[in-house]
Amino acid sequence: MRLVPVDWVSTIDELTFDPYPIYRRMRAQTPVVHVASVKRTFLTKASDTKMVKDQPERFSSDDPNTPMKPAFQAHTLMRKDGAEHARERMAMAKAFAPKTIAEHWAPIYRDIVNEYLDRLPRGGTVDLFGEICGPVAARILAHILGICGASDAEMIRWSQRLIDGAGNFGWQPEPFERSDEANAEMNRLFGNLIEKHRAEPNPSAFAIMVNAPDPIPMSQIYANIKIAIGGGINEPRDALGTIVYGLLTNPEQFEEVKRQQCWGQAFEEGVRWIAPIQASSRLVREDTEIRGFLIPKGDTVMTIQASANRDEEVFEDGERFNVFREKIPHQSFGSGPHHCAGAQISRQTVGAIMLPLLFERFPNMTLPDPQVVQWRGFGFRGPINLPVKLS
Repeated sequence: MRLVPVDWVSTIDELTFDPYPIYRRMRAQTPVVHVASVKRTFLTKASDTKMVKDQPERFSSDDPNTPMKPAFQAHTLMRKDGAEHARERMAMAKAFAPKTIAEHWAPIYRDIVNEYLDRLPRGGTVDLFGEICGPVAARILAHILGICGASDAEMIRWSQRLIDGAGNFGWQPEPFERSDEANAEMNRLFGNLIEKHRAEPNPSAFAIMVNAPDPIPMSQIYANIKIAIGGGINEPRDALGTIVYGLLTNPEQFEEVKRQQCWGQAFEEGVRWIAPIQASSRLVREDTEIRGFLIPKGDTVMTIQASANRDEEVFEDGERFNVFREKIPHQSFGSGPHHCAGAQISRQTVGAIMLPLLFERFPNMTLPDPQVVQWRGFGFRGPINLPVKLS
C-alpha cells in the first residue's frame, strides 16, 4: 500500500470561500489526500464517503481530535457510537417523528411562515437571507425544541457560534470564547425551563426528554438541544437560500417547478448541489486501505459529502443546479447510524411548507444581481446574503 499524498497548498480560507474547484481537482487527481491545513485525510469520492459512514465499527464518530467538544462543552451524540449514540438519539426522536410533524408541528410551521412573509414589503428589494431564511428557521426550531422564549436573534447567534466553534479546525481561541458565551446563555435558559416542561408535558424535544420514564442525564439533554440548535437552523436556512438562488438563476426551471409544484424535488436538488453540511470527521479504528492508500489506525478521515454530491461517476454535470436531473440519492443527510435526525423536518419545513408558501406569495420574485450573493463555509455552507426583488 502507498502512503496518502499530502496537500500542503489548500488553506482553510480557500475551502471556506470556494471549495468546489478544489474538490473537483481532488476527485480527478488525489481522491484520497491529507490536507495539512485541516489535519485530516479528505475522501472526495461518493463510494468512499458512503463506505465510511456505513461502517462505524471501522470509522468511529468518537473522534477526540475534533473541536466539537470544546465548542459544545459536552461529549455529544454526534461523537458517539453504538448503544450510547442510539440512546441519546432516540431520547428526542418522538418530537421529530413524521406523525408528530404532520399532526402537531406542520400547522404551526405554516402559521409561522405566513406571519414572517406578512412582514415583507411588496415590490421592494429585501435580503431574504436575513429577513426569512434565518428567522423562520430559528422560530420553527424554537417551537420543536421547546425553547420558545429564545428570540430569533438569540437562536441565530447561538447556532452560528456553536457551528463556528465546531468548525474551528485551526483551533483558534476566539471561536471557543464566543461559543463559551453562547453555552452560558443557553444553560441559563434551559435551567429555567425544566420545571415548566415537567409541569406541562408537550410534544417538544425538551419536554419529551425530561419527562421520559428513563431519562438520559440532564447534561446530555442540554447537549442534545444544543446539537439541534447548531444544525437545526443552519441546515434549513442554508437549504432555503440555496434553492431560491438556484431557481432564480435558472428561470426556465423556476417556471416549470411552479407549474408542476414539485417543491420537494427542488429541495433535494438544492441540498445536493450545495450540501448544507459539507464535511464530517471519523476516527480510523484499524489500519485500512482506501484506493490503494494506507489509512493508519488513529488517523482522522473527513468525508466530503459536498464533493461526493458532485462526483462525476454518480452525477452527470453535477456542478450544475438541475431540478429535473435523474433521481439519484445524494449524501447531504449522511447515511448509516448517524443519518441526519432532522432530515424529515428539513424536507417538511423547507420543501413542503416554506418554498411553496414563499413563491405562492411572491411568484414573480427575481434576483437582480446574482453576483452580489456571497457564499461561505467549509464545514457548513450556504449564502450569507440574498437580495431579491419581491413582486
